Amino acid sequence: MLTPQAIEKVQDFAKEIRKKTLYTIGNLGVGHIGGALSIADILALLYSQEMKVDPKNPQWEERDLLVLSKGHAGPALYSTLALKGFFPLSELDTLNQGGTNLPSHCDRTKTIGIDMSTGSLGQGLSAACGLALSNRIDKNPKYVYAIIGDGESQEGQNWEAAMFAAQYKLDHLIAFTDYNKLQIDGTIDEIMSLGDIEGKWSTFGWYTQRVDGHDISAMHQAIENAKKQTGKPSMIILDTIKGKGAAFCEGLASNHNMNFDLTVANKAIAELG
Repeated sequence: MLTPQAIEKVQDFAKEIRKKTLYTIGNLGVGHIGGALSIADILALLYSQEMKVDPKNPQWEERDLLVLSKGHAGPALYSTLALKGFFPLSELDTLNQGGTNLPSHCDRTKTIGIDMSTGSLGQGLSAACGLALSNRIDKNPKYVYAIIGDGESQEGQNWEAAMFAAQYKLDHLIAFTDYNKLQIDGTIDEIMSLGDIEGKWSTFGWYTQRVDGHDISAMHQAIENAKKQTGKPSMIILDTIKGKGAAFCEGLASNHNMNFDLTVANKAIAELG
């Protein structure tokens, strides 16, 4: 169990991730702000409490790995990595510009600290399965974490990966669904409902939990529960709010990819405190 002080520290980190993400996208003028802000809390928790990482040695063989399958939320991960010291904060000014190391979607060949290139939705979980299996073959006990989107979960390849992970008992694979219930064309239920999402993952053979994706303590406990499982991969469904923390876009279906400038970003940053 995390202490109140530790929880506050993670919450502060998540706030800083949101601020840097708002600044980075506002500086560019357009970007995937909604799905970036909805995962700030889980990124803060993973990189400050749960994952073994070393910013001074990003290729450390014992490091835990993260696959951000919803790679369009890369700006939130870039902000996280910069705040942790993987690369200078000044690089955030170059998001998706010519010659940048921070493309709009995650690219492991360009960005220090990115463990897998992603952005073609539906493929990231398969990559995470491959990483988890290769770690087992190498007798490396590190964990692989994956974050997938709810709209992305409509892709059939996710369910092939789900079968694979269960078949090969990948118990060092812990995945999260960012269940913010919105996608580019509207609500999940309007476009293609996921129905009983908990039941689906459980039926596919995964240890499944569902928690508030903005509750640090609940997410930490879910991860601890997942690490106690043997012979099963884990799925933690995070109930989140798309655009969380920025009043101008919070909960809006239109926030998948938005145009806004630094004036709007700075106002939202000030409101975060």
